[in-house]
Amino acid sequence: MSTAETVREIVAKHGKLPVDVGSIADDGDLYSAGLSSFASVQLMLAIEEEFDIEFPETMLNRGTFASISAIAKAVDTICAEQQAA
Repeated sequence: MSTAETVREIVAKHGKLPVDVGSIADDGDLYSAGLSSFASVQLMLAIEEEFDIEFPETMLNRGTFASISAIAKAVDTICAEQQAA
């Protein structure tokens, strides 16, 4: 399963969106789809747990969680940095 697919499943479970996550494109704006600030925190915690990562403070912004592809890119970057360390 790709990072984006896993992120999509987590968004479906923890994003509390009023629309079907399957109807949102990978680059679709999650905030426009109904993602709240509170839900984005819950989403972040679920992603950290699933991938065994911690988002650095520099990534704790609206842009990082704006879309499934943005979240997947952030996760891939963090995982790559952890493997290199």
